[in-house]
Amino acid sequence: MSEGGEESRIVRQASRSGVESVTCHADLVRLLAEQFARADTSLRELQLRADKAGGTRLPRATCADMLAGRRFPKKALMMAFLRACRVPEHQLPAWERAWERVRVARLPAGTEPDRNPGGAMPASRTAGPDETGPAPVPRRSWRQAAVSAALAALATAGALSVIFDQRGASQGIASDGSGSPVGPGRIVSDDGRAYSAGGSSRFTAAVDPANSGVRLIRRLDAGVARQYATITVNGNPAGSWRQLPGDSTYKWREQIVEIPRTLTAGRRSLTIVNTFVSSSLGYNEFLYVIEQKINGAWATADTVDIGPDHTASEAAHDYHIVAEGWAGTQTFTYPPREEDWRVE
Repeated sequence: MSEGGEESRIVRQASRSGVESVTCHADLVRLLAEQFARADTSLRELQLRADKAGGTRLPRATCADMLAGRRFPKKALMMAFLRACRVPEHQLPAWERAWERVRVARLPAGTEPDRNPGGAMPASRTAGPDETGPAPVPRRSWRQAAVSAALAALATAGALSVIFDQRGASQGIASDGSGSPVGPGRIVSDDGRAYSAGGSSRFTAAVDPANSGVRLIRRLDAGVARQYATITVNGNPAGSWRQLPGDSTYKWREQIVEIPRTLTAGRRSLTIVNTFVSSSLGYNEFLYVIEQKINGAWATADTVDIGPDHTASEAAHDYHIVAEGWAGTQTFTYPPREEDWRVE
């Protein structure tokens, strides 16, 4: 194909994707969210890809602000984001032109484009009535806003079979460090493992020897009914993961087991072994949160992220699994009410 023909093909392809028609911040946010959804990955993974490539970094919080429409990105950051999403290089010039059109449209009257090269709206000024960017979104809701934007974009494209990883910087724990897993009604994608008869899993978690109690929180796929496993701590019987009825609609659950204080007080680490007893399919595990009570208040002591995409966390906690029958990623929804998803 001739050089002119190839250029025309690229332009037509960019036009079909909608990038060439972008004229406002809202359109840009929608298409960026669509690229994130199509990348089928997490903000954590995009950050790692950018770090490996060198150049512009992709802080997760900054990317979340961009996808939520709360922050107009610098051009360099947006391009690094698109490259991390594996957008082909020949499509990137169309994205650069889209950024420039939106940047110019956002300039207040009489402002030269190079007076604010970062591309962000000055912090001292709020959006005027003629500006097309969406209203600021409160920081605490960036996950909901980013996912909503991506879902809307994909609904327009007619492709809703997408996996979102909404876990924050604390691997599924609320940003305030309280130990509360991702909230009710949320769509969450997470990777994990499962084992069946004759199987078990083991990991070591750090705790404060001053603890006056420890509890384990396990994220599981409750679509698999009658999962039952015993728990030992440092070789001593410590409880069990009791059976739950299967739920084919809201499959994520956070199951809680409190460990006897006599097994945890004065210890700096706990070796926890879960041993299969029964299940309709297999015992699965995606995330373990270890909480401890210090001075009467519960706080996160450690987090063990299970799954083929989190082998670093597994290695750091000396995780081992016996008779593994499944490993992969699942995307489910938590029940709408907290009392239905955190069970003891």
